[in-house]
Amino acid sequence: MTELLQVKQLTRSFDGKKVVDGVTFSVAKGEAFGLLGPNGAGKSTTMMMICGIIPPDDGTVTLAGMALTGQKSDSRQQLGVVPQDLAIYPDLTARENLMFFGALYHLRPAQLKQRVDHVLDRVGLTARASDLAGSFSGGMKRRLNFAAAILHQPAVLILDEPTVGVDPHSRSHLLDCVRELRDQGTAILYCSHYMEEVEAVCTSAAIMDHGKILTAGSMEQLLRRIPGEVEVTVPPDAAPDALAQIAADGLNENRDGTGQVLHFRDTEFRAEPGTSGALSIRVASAIRQLAEAQIPVLAIRTLEPNLERLFLELTGSSLRD
Repeated sequence: MTELLQVKQLTRSFDGKKVVDGVTFSVAKGEAFGLLGPNGAGKSTTMMMICGIIPPDDGTVTLAGMALTGQKSDSRQQLGVVPQDLAIYPDLTARENLMFFGALYHLRPAQLKQRVDHVLDRVGLTARASDLAGSFSGGMKRRLNFAAAILHQPAVLILDEPTVGVDPHSRSHLLDCVRELRDQGTAILYCSHYMEEVEAVCTSAAIMDHGKILTAGSMEQLLRRIPGEVEVTVPPDAAPDALAQIAADGLNENRDGTGQVLHFRDTEFRAEPGTSGALSIRVASAIRQLAEAQIPVLAIRTLEPNLERLFLELTGSSLRD
């Protein structure tokens, strides 16, 4: 695949504290790459260095083979950015906002009108084109922000927390737009702390924490790194001595206090996501032991592999801790 965006060893410190530490990744044509991590992980600082808003202390950024770091470059015309903070003018209408941004991109008048009509339709704002942006809901403002970023048909689109504070309808609409652009060949860098969004739109991802990339790969590769896990729920008053005889990997009370949960985990990663035969045998053996001890099984649940679990495996904490 053609790599349109390459980031190599980006590093940045503030007041002696390194907030981005040797970040390296690439995004190919038609790839949606998720940069995932908690608030304060260094994602937004990485984005700002890529966009040229702040310079890196070290490292390089190339767009379509042209260096972006530390210099003005015509190749920035191939870059579209949806910043975390809204970048629209509330006293202009939706159409006027887009006409202004289109002029900055040096779009010709006839082409500009056509593109404005197209992106307004794409984000579902045609009917509100003549309304002041300041009168829009938060979700509509986000959609207008998105429209401004794709107006000039960039080869690379960067989205920094594009759905923060939006309603479910606008979130769904924006995610559909991202998938459509990805499938049309746009290289997308999607920065978010919403793991379910990254899973929904991205073909590959990296997990970032404390300024470093902890792991990266295709979604399939990342999910294969999560060991299979099964939860078996028994009554809250089940005899502790009997439960202690079962070789579970953990035991705790469930969230609502209606049962105790035995956890069983694969001891090694597998070639495919899911549970191994060895884990299934362990669970079956535990269920037999529970039956012999006359302890009823209330529920059995196989935990699906997801990025939330991978983050927990890598850091020992939840993304939202």
